[in-house]
Amino acid sequence: MTKSITSPVKNVLWNILGTLSVILGVVGIVLPLLPTTPFLLLASACFFRGSPKFHAWLLAHPKLGPVIADWDNHRSIAPGVRVKGGLFIILSFALSIILVSSYWLKLALFLLFVAIFTFFLRIPVKQSVADNSENH
Repeated sequence: MTKSITSPVKNVLWNILGTLSVILGVVGIVLPLLPTTPFLLLASACFFRGSPKFHAWLLAHPKLGPVIADWDNHRSIAPGVRVKGGLFIILSFALSIILVSSYWLKLALFLLFVAIFTFFLRIPVKQSVADNSENH
């Protein structure tokens, strides 16, 4: 019979995975083709399980927290996130396609771009309360 991992060890493992996810998410802000939001959402889920203190810190972060909170609360992203994210996706893929020399890689990157950008555009955009028709 195998022993189960004790709770403090599980917490440490969740926190390590959460920290790595935050690092990858932040690196993804500037590195082409590395996504930011999925890693931040993974970090939030890991910290939720591993450390309420780290989870609270991530949600309170002025730049990272609102994106996670919108997703947690509304399963949507803010309009500004949609614009910035779309621009970064387009620019990073365009740069990557320009820099690679193989036509097969260019085609693969283009197809990956189409898939990721299509998925990204399907994420609902959070509407402000003032946009609701009952407020007009």
